[in-house]
Amino acid sequence: MEAGRYTEAREALWPAARSGNADAEELIGVMYALGLGVEADPIRAFDWYLRAAMKGHPGAQSGVGWYYELGLGMPAPDLVRAYTWYVLSAIGGDPDAAISQEEVIKKMTAEEIEKAHVLIDDYRVWMYPFR
Repeated sequence: MEAGRYTEAREALWPAARSGNADAEELIGVMYALGLGVEADPIRAFDWYLRAAMKGHPGAQSGVGWYYELGLGMPAPDLVRAYTWYVLSAIGGDPDAAISQEEVIKKMTAEEIEKAHVLIDDYRVWMYPFR
């Protein structure tokens, strides 16, 4: 991917992504998000990001948050879920997630923030049991 040979990169990543490798899944998500070697497809991008995010991949978790924040490939934005995924990404070590978290919280009500923290607690215990 770094060399700009996206078709080759997709062919190389595809078997690992289909086998559940979170890094490969996240990169396939990037390819669909940005239209790199494939036609841009926000629904497929979100799906690949979500697969990696559920395995604890911080970059993919930020991607999921971004899709929820903007409502890409879905009927409407969902700030509760966007904030949830940004927080999980920050816990996982994504340095940019805290910035995204600070920006999305400015758009949220106190009730939405409270709902997000319930979801964060649900995910955190099994995704990051020691953090």
